[in-house]
Amino acid sequence: MVDVLIQNGRVIDPANKIDEVCDVWIADGKVAGVGKFSGDATQTIDAKDLIVCPGLIDMHVHLREPGEEWKEDIESGSRAAIAGGVTSICTMPNTEPCIDHAGIVLQVIARAKEIGLCNLHPIAAVSRNLKGKELTEMRELSRSGAVAFSDDGKPIWHAGVMRKALEYSSSFDYLIIQHAEEKQLTEGGAINEGWVSTQLGVLGMPVEGEDSMIARDIMLTRRVQARYHVAHISTKGAVEQVRLAQQEGLKVTTEAAPHHFALTEDEVLNFNADAKMSPPLRTEEDRLAVIEGLRDGTIEVIATDHAPHHEDDKRCGLSCAAFGIVGLETMLPISLDLERAGVLSMSDLIAKMTCNPAQLLNLPEGSLAEGRAADICIFDPKAEWVLNREKLFSKGRNTPWHGRTMTGQVLYTLKDGRVVFEKGEVHD
Repeated sequence: MVDVLIQNGRVIDPANKIDEVCDVWIADGKVAGVGKFSGDATQTIDAKDLIVCPGLIDMHVHLREPGEEWKEDIESGSRAAIAGGVTSICTMPNTEPCIDHAGIVLQVIARAKEIGLCNLHPIAAVSRNLKGKELTEMRELSRSGAVAFSDDGKPIWHAGVMRKALEYSSSFDYLIIQHAEEKQLTEGGAINEGWVSTQLGVLGMPVEGEDSMIARDIMLTRRVQARYHVAHISTKGAVEQVRLAQQEGLKVTTEAAPHHFALTEDEVLNFNADAKMSPPLRTEEDRLAVIEGLRDGTIEVIATDHAPHHEDDKRCGLSCAAFGIVGLETMLPISLDLERAGVLSMSDLIAKMTCNPAQLLNLPEGSLAEGRAADICIFDPKAEWVLNREKLFSKGRNTPWHGRTMTGQVLYTLKDGRVVFEKGEVHD
């Protein structure tokens, strides 16, 4: 007798090179096997015509707790995650107080375990209070449960501090994640600098702001031989720099957000602040370069940069509106467009949201191997539904996809073998 049997689905587990119609069975919260099952189960899920894969991992999420719980908290963010098939989230440190000491790391991990809907892995600050001056106690933070380091939202602008951070983190092989933005070039900007910003009369953010920071960091990475990761890459020049660094053998990796490979700066032509994020939506040339980076493997990971805001922060004019959009509940359907367009196979696409981020961050998730925690996403790749911002599980309503038809829908999410999301309903 097994606890849960998932039958007849197309099981895709890139970590173990599985892509076939078969069964997955679960006992005591663990994957007990993948293949053809004969026997009895307490619960059976018929996954015919559905895809069964490891629970998705989003390695770039803002949950706003502690300090700004009116925008999002760990509970609402966890609910949004499992509604999107995401069973592991990596939270950024720009909270109030920020995640720059072990006590906060332990606090957010404990809160996520109390809620029990998904795994939460904190990304701790590189510098104290995100000031970019004094390094945090990275080793102590890692021992407390932090899985990487970033000052995300506030780029590590001081070259000397960045070099020391790379040296420190490399001593225990942890990743430094950089929000690549040279503020002296982008300060005051709201959208991409170019034709659209000129038409709207809004100060822009040039691509050189991203490209120049990455160029500097790659030089430092070459000197230190550390692990360096570019968050939410958005420009053609940045993708090319990362590609060349990888060809050189440097430990440089990157991620792309769905909005940067699905949308362009045209989304803000009507002053739509729900399409304002940092880095901003770029040109069609940049969008296609990001897609090519995903296709050729330069970009290993898809991550959302889920950034919920209160409506007041988005309804104050394009120039003054907060940066960011929500993404946990739209990551899968938007990303599936890459498979439908022939850019990636379904297995390669799922790898960018499961085993690839798990490998970068040394996480135990992202696999359906026997004995692993049964964190599983089951979705219909052809189901169509209309996104209604008012029905999101996130507290944030800031999405540019409101009213648009999505293709691809999560039907079941399992955490430790327990169904926590089923056909639109969260099981607390």
